[in-house]
Amino acid sequence: MNVYDSDRIAAVLHAHGIQSVDGPGEADIIVVNTCSVRDKAEQKAFSLLGRLAALKQTRPETVLVVAGCVAQQEGRRILDRMPYVDLVIGPHAIPRLPELIRSVTHSGDRIVDTAQAEAYQELSSADAMPASDAVSRFVTIMKGCDNFCSYCVVPYVRGREASRHPERIQAEIESLVAEGVREVTLLGQNVNSYGHKEGMISFAGLLRRIAAIQGLARIRFTTSHPKDLSAELIAVFGDLDVVCPHIHLPIQSGSDSLLKRMNRGYTRAEYLEKIRHLRRVAPDIAITTDIIVGFPGEIENDHDDTIDLLKTVRYDGIFAFRYSDRPPAPAVHFDAKIPESVGKRRLQEILQLQEGITREKNKALIGEVRPVLVEGLSRRIGPRAEFDDATPRWTGRTPCNRIVHIHSDPESPAIGTGAMIPVRIREAHAHSLIGTPATQIDGGHSHAA
Repeated sequence: MNVYDSDRIAAVLHAHGIQSVDGPGEADIIVVNTCSVRDKAEQKAFSLLGRLAALKQTRPETVLVVAGCVAQQEGRRILDRMPYVDLVIGPHAIPRLPELIRSVTHSGDRIVDTAQAEAYQELSSADAMPASDAVSRFVTIMKGCDNFCSYCVVPYVRGREASRHPERIQAEIESLVAEGVREVTLLGQNVNSYGHKEGMISFAGLLRRIAAIQGLARIRFTTSHPKDLSAELIAVFGDLDVVCPHIHLPIQSGSDSLLKRMNRGYTRAEYLEKIRHLRRVAPDIAITTDIIVGFPGEIENDHDDTIDLLKTVRYDGIFAFRYSDRPPAPAVHFDAKIPESVGKRRLQEILQLQEGITREKNKALIGEVRPVLVEGLSRRIGPRAEFDDATPRWTGRTPCNRIVHIHSDPESPAIGTGAMIPVRIREAHAHSLIGTPATQIDGGHSHAA
């Protein structure tokens, strides 16, 4: 979501003649877009702002803007804490950013704009996203959240749910496809509830509408809330090849008592039944999840329940984090906080278990051929003995969102950004695969892995 907001910030500034530069030392305006979903992200943002203080001393005319969720949450406290910050804006103020910068420049005043709007704030046609050579782009379909999970700050900093009109979403994607984009990822705090409040089409209906756009090769989406995962939406995975066989379905904990304390709105059994339904409709679907470790009141039995859930579901990947207080979320006031040492140990056990599962799943793909959408040159793979050092090394993703680094040789067909090519998997690692171009996609495998 923050990547998309950063693109929106770039778009509104670009529309007013403000161009990007290579580094902060060259900039007249610096925008730090922040995230507050976890304490570590917030601290990294403040650390960066602290380092920018010296730049402001040497170039006081530079306008320093703090945007995003930390800005929304902290507001004027940022100005009190950091006297060199000029402007603080929440996510809802992005369309007003050029006007606010002009006000700061002309008046010398320091401004806070954290007003929230009920409806989704569209950019004007003049503020269209700048052209990009990326083959995959994010598209926000809704903002905010109505779930109020007890640990989560999102409803407080991004407001209540509001969905974009499907016509605006479709028009944005058609524009991206015309620029060469082949894959879009639809974003929302809970995409499964898209359109419900406004009485618009369902999220499944939106996917079917977008799937009809000519030239669009792949559709992804995130994040899905388990309680709102409908049979209609699950059916889409079996009906539409353009919808990638991958779903991120956060469980957060395998313990029913913790799920209730988190206000998640489903039980472990209900969650597992939806997993079974997904795999009946799309047997090769990749399923990933989020886990919160050390939530207040988490006892060893709760932790064991989460370990057992990982073994039962066998996720393709997880994002696991230790719980941290995020005011004003209710869990800040919960008792029975977990000692840091216990949280670290439990987190390590979960990560080690999942790494083993992911490695096993990746190794099972060795020798298989998968379609890979090439995203660009890989920067992570070093020279390997069996390949010419001068050979380009490309990177892309399978339909199931596995990263594949592609080694090519002089006999291989030409590869370029945006190409969809069959790749035979040669090596498997915990977080990526390595392969070489294949002459054809083996029968039955084009929609897997």
